[in-house]
Amino acid sequence: MSSTATVTKPTEVLASPTPIDILHNDFAKVYTHLHPILVLALFYYQFPSLVADPVLSLTSSLVPLGILQIAYVTICLPATGAMAAPTARLKPGQRRKAGSKSEAGIGEKIVPAFLCLVLSVILGTPLLTLSLILFGAPLTTHQLHTLLCAAHVSLLASIPLIYVHGVEAARWRDVVSLMSPVDEVFGAAVGTLVGAWLGAVPIPLDWDREWQKWPVTIVTGAYAGSVVGKIVGGHLFKGRRIEFD
Repeated sequence: MSSTATVTKPTEVLASPTPIDILHNDFAKVYTHLHPILVLALFYYQFPSLVADPVLSLTSSLVPLGILQIAYVTICLPATGAMAAPTARLKPGQRRKAGSKSEAGIGEKIVPAFLCLVLSVILGTPLLTLSLILFGAPLTTHQLHTLLCAAHVSLLASIPLIYVHGVEAARWRDVVSLMSPVDEVFGAAVGTLVGAWLGAVPIPLDWDREWQKWPVTIVTGAYAGSVVGKIVGGHLFKGRRIEFD
């Protein structure tokens, strides 16, 4: 009798996601702390006009916010794929080879960052607009208010996420299911969304304050949540995962 042997291909094992680290240069380490200060300064400067004329204020501050987000990802974050394979530990006195993707020049990173901005606007904004409506935003009025609010939330939350995770479905499944390890990018995104949700709390209260009108408190919560989430995710809980009992 003759026996035949069957050869099976090994099952591909997906690498466990790892937290995103800030680039290892002094400028990145300084700017990652300066960035939330600049974001809050932008919001603080715009807040009086946000209360007086939300549409005009939200429109005029979109470009500065986009610039701050692009500066942050190009200066501080590794581009998508740079964290996929671990880099070898350098020996004392050995220099990293030129062309390392995580240490690519600013000029090489601006185009991907701009593409992340475009994706954030054309994909993230409509999705968040629909989400805001489902969570109780005015449907028949204030449509432009809601759209601009969603645009700000999208720029705050999604540009860094798209930049470091790209468009790989497996990575986004981890992000959406909250299975990604906590880092300052993931923390800022979660903080933005949670802050926007909590920002809706003062709207129905019978205080008759001008700043309670739609969507002032939502935008305020998103900006505050982004900064808090970035700090908490990058320093206090980095590497941990959100667990549900």
